[in-house]
Amino acid sequence: MLGQIERNESSPTIATLWKIAKGFHKPLSVFIDDTVIANDDSVVRKYSNSFTPQESDLKANILFPFDPRFGFEVFLISLEPGQTHHSEAHDKGVFEHIMVVEGEIEMKLKDQWNTIATGDVLRFPADESHSYRNKSSEKIALFHDIICYK
Repeated sequence: MLGQIERNESSPTIATLWKIAKGFHKPLSVFIDDTVIANDDSVVRKYSNSFTPQESDLKANILFPFDPRFGFEVFLISLEPGQTHHSEAHDKGVFEHIMVVEGEIEMKLKDQWNTIATGDVLRFPADESHSYRNKSSEKIALFHDIICYK
C-alpha cells in the first residue's frame, strides 16, 4: 500500500492513514498538515485543512496539528447521518478527549455503545479499538477530538 501511495496509484482511506501513522508511531496530522507553528507558540488560521480520504466515513479538519512540545493534536470531526467510523487501537498511553459540538454521537468502547450529546465530553484510553456513529437520519454530528500522545 505504501508503494501504491508513493506512486500515486492509490489514495489511502482514513483507516489506512491511521494504520500507517501507528506503524511509524506518529500522530495522524504529521501526514496531512504542513502548518508551521510560530516561535511564539501562536497559531491563527481558519480551519481549512480538511481531509476526506476516498471511501472515508468521516470528514476531519485539523484545528491544531501535532506539536511534540505539547504532545497532542486537535480535530473537528463530522459524521454524516447514519455513518459509523471504526478506529483501530492507538499506541499504548494514547488518550482521546471527545467534545460534541453539534448533534449526538455514540461511542463504542469495550463492546458497549455510549451516547454523547451536544455539550457532553468523554475521555478514554484509545489503545483499544473504538467506534463512533451518528444514529440520526437527518443531522450531521460534529465533535472535537483531542488526541494526546505520551
